[in-house]
Amino acid sequence: MSKMGTSRQKWQQGFKFPSRSRVLIYLSALVIVCWSVGPFLWQMSTSLQPDSQLLSSPPHLFPYPITIEHFVNIFVGKSFHRYLINSVIVTVATTFLCLLFGSIAAYALARLEIRGRFRVLGFILGVSMFPQIAIVGPLYVLGTNFGWLDTYRVLIVIYLALGLPLVTWVLFGYFRSIPRTIDEAARIDGARPLRIFFRIILPMSLPAVVTTGMLCFIAAWNEFMFALAFTSDINHQTVPVGIANFTGLHYVPWGDVAAASVVVTLPLVVMVLVFQQHIISGLTGGAVKE
Repeated sequence: MSKMGTSRQKWQQGFKFPSRSRVLIYLSALVIVCWSVGPFLWQMSTSLQPDSQLLSSPPHLFPYPITIEHFVNIFVGKSFHRYLINSVIVTVATTFLCLLFGSIAAYALARLEIRGRFRVLGFILGVSMFPQIAIVGPLYVLGTNFGWLDTYRVLIVIYLALGLPLVTWVLFGYFRSIPRTIDEAARIDGARPLRIFFRIILPMSLPAVVTTGMLCFIAAWNEFMFALAFTSDINHQTVPVGIANFTGLHYVPWGDVAAASVVVTLPLVVMVLVFQQHIISGLTGGAVKE
């Protein structure tokens, strides 16, 4: 009994109940996770339910019986794969061009001796502050004059203009955190600015590049207003416009809309989970200048 009492006392001394602040942190994290994941799980459940259950009251939380008819409908009956191909082309091209031009601009402003760099950054930020609805009309006139309406080109150029300020600002802060002694050593070896950028600075800034690339990709993938205004053909319309086209005048196919939403959202979730370490380090890497 004495040994059992001693072991119990040791266990009680070793076990510590979580503090009140830690419990609040865990509860807050749980609420945030449920708030964020809940809509996606509800859409997934809706996409697997037959139409008879979608209109029932009260609604069913879990699909039974499970059906994939909505996924078949969007790919066979509504040619949803065409919208996916259009979105991939526009989004990948936009992300690549944003990272190319934005990283070069950020490197020049952060690492080279340029007078008035902060004025340039302020101008870039100010240009990006215009509401999108206020520039649809002028951009539509320009697209008409250039003959770019209902093409990939018009969406890529517009998304590029919208994404460049974000890329430039994020990478500017990250590039400034890299010690300048690296540039000085490379210049002593005879390297020019572009070679320093592509061979040294850019590989070192991979977390920030991945982060900004993800942000640009998500913004272009989910953009709706410009895609709706500048495209009118299924051969060039993107996914958000395609989902909006599912809705009829007197009927909304909730199951098909939910299935399309799941197909569109799942790749983004997978990408964020795969690159989460790079995203976290990229967002926090430029917080402290060495």
